[in-house]
Amino acid sequence: MRKAFTGFLIASLILLSVTGCTTNTATSSKTGGTNSQQSEQPGKSGPMVLHYSIAGEPPTLDPGLATDATSMDMINACFEGLTSVDLNGQLTNAAAESFTNSPDFTHFTFTLRPGLKWSNGEPLTAHDFEYAIKRNLDPKTASGYAYQLFYIKGGEDFYSGTGKAEDVGVKATDDTTLEFTLRAPTPFFRELTSFTTLFPLNKKAVEASPTWAGEAKTIVGNGPFHLKTWEHKNKLLFVKNENYWDKASVSLDQIDVTVLEDSNTAMSMFENGELDWGGYPAFVLPTDAIQKVKDEGNLLIADNPGTKAVIFNTQQPPFTNKKIRQALSYSINRQSLIDNIMQTGVPAAYGWVPSSMGLNPDGYFKEDVAKAKQLLQEGLNELGLKEFPKVTYYYDTGEVDRKLAQALQDEWKKTLGINIEIRTSEWKVFNEDIIHGNYQLGIWTWGADFNDPINFLEMYKDKDGGNNVIRFDNQAYRDLLNKSYYETDPAKRNKLMRDAEAILMEEMPLAPLNFRGNAYVKNDKVKDFIIFPLGGAYFKYAKIVK
Repeated sequence: MRKAFTGFLIASLILLSVTGCTTNTATSSKTGGTNSQQSEQPGKSGPMVLHYSIAGEPPTLDPGLATDATSMDMINACFEGLTSVDLNGQLTNAAAESFTNSPDFTHFTFTLRPGLKWSNGEPLTAHDFEYAIKRNLDPKTASGYAYQLFYIKGGEDFYSGTGKAEDVGVKATDDTTLEFTLRAPTPFFRELTSFTTLFPLNKKAVEASPTWAGEAKTIVGNGPFHLKTWEHKNKLLFVKNENYWDKASVSLDQIDVTVLEDSNTAMSMFENGELDWGGYPAFVLPTDAIQKVKDEGNLLIADNPGTKAVIFNTQQPPFTNKKIRQALSYSINRQSLIDNIMQTGVPAAYGWVPSSMGLNPDGYFKEDVAKAKQLLQEGLNELGLKEFPKVTYYYDTGEVDRKLAQALQDEWKKTLGINIEIRTSEWKVFNEDIIHGNYQLGIWTWGADFNDPINFLEMYKDKDGGNNVIRFDNQAYRDLLNKSYYETDPAKRNKLMRDAEAILMEEMPLAPLNFRGNAYVKNDKVKDFIIFPLGGAYFKYAKIVK
């Protein structure tokens, strides 16, 4: 859902160093303040420990299966790809020592660092990358992010059952050389290699147990940390990986991660010095705490590209009808939700692709209550219904999403005269239900995986494709995106994607609410903790100082 990128958007890097500065802060930050943490220090006072929290149990720590931000943050602690980010947030070689690419960006060759090891001390080779990529493309694996690998020649054919694994364009020619042949020019492919679906896997560990990624004792990684213990729904303890190639750059001895579904509890622990981090990417700042943090001058905003939206299951009546979906979308007062609930100054969204990516910054629609009422009646007529049926809006246990659910419920009752029930589940259950289509309508947030509009569009290209939680199925949309893969002229390619987004916003299988801006506050003793430019936590360089 998010990762590092280079190019013209690198200026949006959020690097939390001594000054704690970010782009687009809602207020100025200041050192000191009331939030302090007596963290353990190296030497006489013990190991250096970062006390952190996450908002729910990670569904999996399998890099090939994870689709949620919580799992990926934990995966990035104990796994690493060919590339990652440096202390300045710039894309850099990681497991790879160097790379080359052809002038047309259809061939990439990566040379691995010599002597790489897994956390258990076994040698790590280029063959482990080839194994992982082909395993994630195997339809039996059911990787939600398999489509990220379709840029590799033969990848989509293998996944769809029309090709063979040996025809996929990734090959370890020896222990340290990994070659990629791509289906079309892909200038951003090196950025993709920092994404979890392209991380290496230890074949012996993966094939020893189908549940290998659910227990600490069976996870074998190659990242800066190793998962020592995992008390499910309670705690995860990461320790420094002594077999990591760049362990000299890792200052933390431990990351003590507490699972806290209640953001108010998490915020109280931060204020009491029990946690070193408050808000994104650990948890969503409670709305009642935002004004207090603002007044203290400590509120920071991570301006990562992403979009929050109401999603409709287009396979579930009455949301099989486009006009019903449009009616609910056009009746939402987005600015009111932003001002009264989120309170962080994020922009309202009238398109799915973040405006920073430049497809259509003006959006594709506007709120119109009168039009919404008309569309609602027309949609009911088309479905042969005299009144709006009973439907349930689904959200996870986060406080912001709870308040959004209640506000939308009230607004739809007031503007459209319809009754919407609401329900909630813990994050892991909610995530699984959404992925498997066990919902009617609900809330969803998507953060960029790499810096290109295609990342927000291709997830809805195929009805049964990974991450198509709305079950959108539109041939014209599919054709435009397929053409965009092979279009080398940037202006023409952008037009193809803009035309595709216009179809998405006309069909309205999702109703964008706002573009993402993530609020947080930090203990000033935490230095060099990086929020990836596209969102998510990176612990490698973090330290606690006196």
